[in-house]
Amino acid sequence: MTSAPADEVLHRLDNGVSWITLNRPDAMNAVTWEQRERVIALLADASADPDVRAVVITATGKGFCAGADLRGGPAAGERVAGDVARMIRLGAQRLITAVLDCEKPVLAAVNGTAAGIGAHLALACDLVIAAEPARFIEVFVRRGLVPDGGGAYLLPRLVGPQKAKELMFFGDAVPAAEAERLGLVNKVVPAEELEATARDWAERLAQGPTRALAMTKQLVNASLDSDRATALAAEATAQELNMTTADANEGVSSFVERRTPKYLGR
Repeated sequence: MTSAPADEVLHRLDNGVSWITLNRPDAMNAVTWEQRERVIALLADASADPDVRAVVITATGKGFCAGADLRGGPAAGERVAGDVARMIRLGAQRLITAVLDCEKPVLAAVNGTAAGIGAHLALACDLVIAAEPARFIEVFVRRGLVPDGGGAYLLPRLVGPQKAKELMFFGDAVPAAEAERLGLVNKVVPAEELEATARDWAERLAQGPTRALAMTKQLVNASLDSDRATALAAEATAQELNMTTADANEGVSSFVERRTPKYLGR
């Protein structure tokens, strides 16, 4: 499988945080097939690496991600029925699922326009910090397309079905401040403060009880599709599993001993 050139997806591990940075600023970071595969791989690596305790997805330039740029994908032959559905399953849906299923908390630092799959990439993250110039656009209707990348799944769960339909039917740009009001964004900051704020939040996450955070993420995500009995059973199982971790024992001990806990992510 081809991977994106190293300079198109920048990556570094810093203080337990995996920083994944889209780096095609001239194209407003429209994501190519190769970039998508690289991001998916980095998220899988983050899940498996105990030294990674949080993830930040961000981008360079004025755009976070202007959508999909499919020109870098594999050569296509004659299209037959089923090809488009397969492309969506193996492409946009895999990217969003990789974020949702990552076992570490994933934070989006949205520096600019997030459109189409770019908006869904941000909204799939566990926390979203946006710079003041950022905008979120359900651009599909402008191209006569149906939303992909889980948009019709994500948006109603964030803003309710009526507002989700409004955003998807009209395709209007949602400024960062309005996105925060709607609940699409956790925090809006001046552009020059975005990286520092993302670093502060990510490093706080990286110092937390990593396995407990992973199970908390799983419980919250699953609760949106579960009945009460299933959700409570999953909660009880998560509690049972978590109490076998070193961090749970440290948390309880530190409370009893009246000291600040030191979590190791184990």
